[in-house]
Amino acid sequence: MNKKTIWITGGSTGIGKALAIKFANEGWNVAISARREQLLEEISNNYENISSFPLDVTNKSNCNEVFNQIINKFQNIDICFFSTGTWDPKKEKDIDVEQIENVFKVNFFGTLNSIKAVEEYFKNKKDGTITIVSSIAGYRGLPNSTGYGPSKSALNNLAESLYFDFGRSNVRVCLVSPGFIKTPMTDKNDFKMPFLKTPEYAAEKIYDGLVNKNSFEIHFPKSLTMILKILSFLPNKIYFGLIGKLTKYQKK
Repeated sequence: MNKKTIWITGGSTGIGKALAIKFANEGWNVAISARREQLLEEISNNYENISSFPLDVTNKSNCNEVFNQIINKFQNIDICFFSTGTWDPKKEKDIDVEQIENVFKVNFFGTLNSIKAVEEYFKNKKDGTITIVSSIAGYRGLPNSTGYGPSKSALNNLAESLYFDFGRSNVRVCLVSPGFIKTPMTDKNDFKMPFLKTPEYAAEKIYDGLVNKNSFEIHFPKSLTMILKILSFLPNKIYFGLIGKLTKYQKK
C-alpha cells in the first residue's frame, strides 16, 4: 500500500512544523514548504519521510513549480494544508496601508495562489482535502487588527465559497481556526493570551480533525473558540461593549 502524502505550507516553524512531524510519525509522506530553506532542511534531515520544497507563496509561478515537483516525487497528494501567515502587531495599531497590503499578499493571496496551483489536480482526481488555516481573529473585528483580522475573515469567506465549488468534485475543503498557539508569530504579542497552547497540541487536534473526522471547521481550544463563536452572534452594541471591556479598549 502506497503511503499517503500531505503538502504543508508554512512548514518551517509553529503549527506547520509540528503538524509535519505529527504526520511523519504517523507514517505519511510529508512535503513541507516555506521561504526559509535552511529551517526546512533541518527538519527534513531529521525525518526520513519529510521532504523540503522551498516556496514563496506570493509567487504564482513558484506555487505551480513546487506543486509539480511534489507530484513528480510522490505521484499523489491527499491533503493540502495551507498555513502561510504573517503578523506584525506594532504596525496594526494604525492604518498602515502598505503593511495591510503585505499581510493580504501573504495571508490571503498566498493561500489563494497555493489553492489555484492544486485546483485542477484535485477536481480531476475527485478526492482529497484542501485545508485553509485561518484564526479566531477572523470571526469578528478586534482592536489593533487592521490587517491580520480582515485577512483571516477573508479566508473564512473563501473557505465557505470553495466548500461548494470543490464539493461538486467530491473534494473536501476544511477551515482551521486556532486560538492562541505559542509560535514565533504569537511571541510578538504584547498582551495576555488566554488558553495559550503549544504547537504540538494544535497538531494533535488538526490531525484528528483531518484524518478521523469530516467536519468543515477544526477549531481549538474549544474553551476559547466556543465563547468567541457565541460572541460573534451578538448584536453589534453588545459585542462592541463586551470586547471593549475584555480588551480594555476605551473611546478617546
